[in-house]
Amino acid sequence: MRQKSSLLLLSGVALASFLFVGSVVNAAPGEPAPKAEAPVTFDAAKVRSFSGAFLAARTADVDHDYDTAIALYRKALNFDPANLEIRERLMISLFLKGDFDGGVKEASNLKDDKSVDRITRIVRGLNDIRDGRYETARRVLNYTGPNDLDRLTHQLLAAWAEVGAGKTKHAISSLSTMKGPDWFKVFTDYNLGTMALVAGDTGTARQYLSAAVTNKEAVATAPDTFMRAVIALARLEASAGNKQKALDAVSVGDSMVNNYAPLKALRQSIEKDEKQPQQITTAAQGAAGVLFSIGGALNRQGAEDMVSLYLQISHALDPKSADTLILLGGMAEKLEQPDRAIGYYGDVPQDSPMRRISELQLGVTLADTGKVDDAKKHLKELIASDPSDIRSYIAYGSVLSDAKDYKAMAENYDKAVEVIGSVPKQSDWSIFFQRGIAYERLKQWDKAEPSFRKALELNPGQPQVLNYLGYSLVDMNINLDEGLGMIKKAVDARPDDGYIVDSLGWAYYRMNKFDDAVTELERAVQLRAGDATINDHLGDAYWRVNRKLEAVYQWNRALISEGEDVNREHIKDKIAKGLPPVDTNPSTADRGQTSPAPAQPAPEPAKPAQPEPDKKS
Repeated sequence: MRQKSSLLLLSGVALASFLFVGSVVNAAPGEPAPKAEAPVTFDAAKVRSFSGAFLAARTADVDHDYDTAIALYRKALNFDPANLEIRERLMISLFLKGDFDGGVKEASNLKDDKSVDRITRIVRGLNDIRDGRYETARRVLNYTGPNDLDRLTHQLLAAWAEVGAGKTKHAISSLSTMKGPDWFKVFTDYNLGTMALVAGDTGTARQYLSAAVTNKEAVATAPDTFMRAVIALARLEASAGNKQKALDAVSVGDSMVNNYAPLKALRQSIEKDEKQPQQITTAAQGAAGVLFSIGGALNRQGAEDMVSLYLQISHALDPKSADTLILLGGMAEKLEQPDRAIGYYGDVPQDSPMRRISELQLGVTLADTGKVDDAKKHLKELIASDPSDIRSYIAYGSVLSDAKDYKAMAENYDKAVEVIGSVPKQSDWSIFFQRGIAYERLKQWDKAEPSFRKALELNPGQPQVLNYLGYSLVDMNINLDEGLGMIKKAVDARPDDGYIVDSLGWAYYRMNKFDDAVTELERAVQLRAGDATINDHLGDAYWRVNRKLEAVYQWNRALISEGEDVNREHIKDKIAKGLPPVDTNPSTADRGQTSPAPAQPAPEPAKPAQPEPDKKS
C-alpha cells in the first residue's frame, strides 16, 4: 500500500495544478460540489473581446468541450497573440481532444516555456520517435530534474529512442542500472523485457518479464502494466513452443487478478496453438506503452485530465492498442461523454483478446445514453455467445438494475449462479450480492436473505454486503442486534462512507435510540450532504429529539437533494404535519417513512474494462 500511495504523490503537482482549470465550486465543508449543468455552447465567431473569449474558453475547457475550447482559445489569441497562458491551454486542449499533430505544433512553439516543459519535452520527443528521428528524440528527452516520476518517464522514453536507433543493448544496459524507488521496478522490468523482445533476444526478455510477473507489489502499483507483462510472457513462451509455460504465465495472472477476460481469451488461443503476436514490435509502440503504463497507474479520482493527456498521447503513437482504447473509453465515461466512450470501445480490434471487454463496456454505456433496449439486446447476445462468462451477467445485471427491472435482474443472476455451480469462488460474492438486491427489491426476502448471506460467506467483512443486509434487517425490525452489529462492522471498514454511516444512524433510529441516531446522521450528512434519503433520515431524528425547526429544514433539503428512492409526497406531508408519536411496538414503528433499501446507489458491479486485484493477496 505504501508503494501505491507513493506513486500517486509523485504524479507531478505542478502538472496536475496546471491541467485542473477553474472547476472548483464553493461548497460547505464535507459537501460535494453541485452536479455540473449541461455544457454551455459558445459561438467563437460572435465573441468580440479577449476577456469574453478567454472566459468562455475556460468554461468550455472545464466542461471538457475541447472543440469549443480550442476555437475560443484561438479567438483569444487573435486579440493577444503573445499570451503564454492561452497558448499553454490551447496546447493541452488539443492533446486532450486527441489532436496530437496540432498539439505538437503548439508544443514546438512553447519549447522554451519552463512552466510546461514537462509536457512539451515529452511530446516533442515522442513526435521524433514516431517520425524515426531517434537521436533527436534521445537528446530532447534528456531530463535532469528531481522528480522521480518524470525521471522514470523520460528515461524509459529515451531508452525506446535508442531501441529505435538500433542501440538496444545500450538501452537495456543503461535502464537496468537505473536507481530509484522500489515502485520503479515493475515499469523498468516490463520495458526491459519488451525491448529485448523487439530486438529478438528472448532469453533477456524472459528474464525481465518473469521478474515483472512475479513482483508481488506490481498489481497494486500498476495493474495494467502487470497484465501487459503477463500477456507478453505467455505469448513469448507460446511462440517458443513452451505451451505449458505459457499457460503457467496465464495462471499467475489469474491468481492475482479476478475475472480478467483477456486472460481467458489468451488461454483459449494458446490451447488452440494459435499464433501469438506480441503487442510491442516497434520503438513507437514501446514509447506509447510507457505513457499508457504511467497513465494507468495514475488513474485515480480527480486525476482524469492528467490520465487522459497521457492516454491520448499514447493513442497517437499506437492507435490500435486495445487496452489504451478501453482506458480512454473509461475516462470518457467518467467525464460523462458516453458517445465518445462508445467510439473508443468500437475501435478495439476485432481480433484483440480485449474485444469482449470492450463489447461488454459498450453495452453498459449504450444504456447510459438512453438506448436501454439496444443495450439489453447487445448484452444478451454476448451472454448467448459465451454463457460461461460471468462478467456478461454482471454487465447485463447493471443495466437491468439501472432500469429498475428487478424481475429480469433476478432471473439474470439466477442464471449466473447456475453457471457458477456448487463451488463458487470468493470473487463470485458480487453475483450473490446483486441477486440479493434484486429479490429484496421484489420484496421476496426469503430469496434475498440467503443470497446476501452467501455473499458474506464468500467474502466475510465485505462492507457493502454488511451494510445492505444489516440495514435491511434493522429496517424490517428483525434480528436488530445482528443487523446493528453488521452495520457497525461496515462503518469500521469504511468510516468515511456517508451511505454506510447513514445506515448506522438509521439503525439507532429504528431502535428508538434517537440521540445516537442524531450523532451518526449528522456525520452522514457532512459526508453526503446532497443525498435526499440521508437528509430525510436526519430530519426524522431531529423531530424525535424535539429539534423540530431543524427537522423541517432537513426535510426541505431532502426535497431538493438527489435521490430517486425517497417518497417526496410523504416528506411534504411530514413538513406539514410532523411525525406521529413514537410507536413503541417494534413491528410497526415509523414504517413507511423510507425506502427499504439503504441510502446508497445500487452497489457497482465489477467494471468489465478494469482488472481488480484479488482481495486475498
